Amino acid sequence: MCQLLGMNGNTPTDIVFSFTGFSTRAEEHQDGFGIAFFEGAGLRLFVDAQSARHSPVAELVRRYPIRSNHVIAHIRKATQGRIAVENTHPFVRELWGRYWAFAHNGNLTDYAPRLHASFHPVGDTDSERAFCWLMQEMAKAHASLPPVAELTATLRELVPRVAAHGSFNFMLSQGEALWAHCSTKLSYLVRQHPFHEARLQDEDISVDFARLTTPADRVAVVVTEPLTRDEAWVAFEPGELMVFVGGEPLAA
Repeated sequence: MCQLLGMNGNTPTDIVFSFTGFSTRAEEHQDGFGIAFFEGAGLRLFVDAQSARHSPVAELVRRYPIRSNHVIAHIRKATQGRIAVENTHPFVRELWGRYWAFAHNGNLTDYAPRLHASFHPVGDTDSERAFCWLMQEMAKAHASLPPVAELTATLRELVPRVAAHGSFNFMLSQGEALWAHCSTKLSYLVRQHPFHEARLQDEDISVDFARLTTPADRVAVVVTEPLTRDEAWVAFEPGELMVFVGGEPLAA
């Protein structure tokens, strides 16, 4: 099973602590990794078809002091598509003058949507096909960038049509909101004042967030499996689609 990590905050946040624990899980998921950081209207994308445990690109990410309000990361265990950079998540497309990033964990069978216009896969994964179809259908539903609530309503109509083909855990962001859908397994937490120390599940590393934050800071972290052992992670329900803005989940 692939691994997903998403972050959405009300202030630019350092990803190093979470990514360090997350990349440890590449020991059993060695078919590539990627991470997308939004910076205002821009986006930095790092992908490699090597394991995140050994990739020099992953080492750069672990050491590079990137701070971002919106992050999507993925560790790949291939189910469809060869091991190659073009099949490495997150995938990125432009729509309504905004970058969109998408990463998927799961497997879609007998999934061959009709694609036209601007959205076609470059690689040969079910994940990129699903992303292209979601982008295509959102573009058909809205002439310009709608509010987050309208986009969420559209996604609630579209996502079950993809999920009917198998497991469709995914994260999607346009640099304002983070959408996360659970078919089988996702969890989230919101870090906010009062902040505490947290210790990684997979590494003997801890961080005292109280020393690194202000009382106004808030960040939501969404993962396939909880990254820390001493924080209150909340499990998604199967079939649940959540949207996070400003570091907190919006009401359904």
